[in-house]
Amino acid sequence: MIFDATVAGRSYRVEVKASDARYVVSIDGRPLTVDWHPTGGVFASLIIDGQSQEVGVARGSGGYAVVLDDASLLVELAAGAAGAGSLAKKGSAGPAKVTAPMPGKIVRLLAEPGQLVAAGQGLVVMEAMKMENELPAPHAGRIKAIEVREGQAVETGALLVVME
Repeated sequence: MIFDATVAGRSYRVEVKASDARYVVSIDGRPLTVDWHPTGGVFASLIIDGQSQEVGVARGSGGYAVVLDDASLLVELAAGAAGAGSLAKKGSAGPAKVTAPMPGKIVRLLAEPGQLVAAGQGLVVMEAMKMENELPAPHAGRIKAIEVREGQAVETGALLVVME
């Protein structure tokens, strides 16, 4: 999954790929190997390229509040425009399949078969790496099928929603 992240006014291109029980997180092309171990609530222990870091992550109104040992940051995330994986080009016509950008769990379904949706409207909320991500409609259209249920675990590339 590719994101555009903004921290303290600076933008970064972030790509996250699952690799076994780890993640490879590339920040502006610099790859990092990340292990994520929940420690309770919104806190987790990260092992980043072999170095341990305690972190708290909570979704807020302006993005994600990230608390480190010596800093607190607001991180704004947006789906990356180029090669965002699960999304067709916005505004494109015709059928579209929304797929899971990474392994995770379906938390909420925001649409149902037959429903008309606008471009960018949320379809599915998926939890991955202990963060909830709302997957939007790639274009305006009608929901043809919802292929998952709440609570279901999915792998990268799993078909979630079919639009027409």
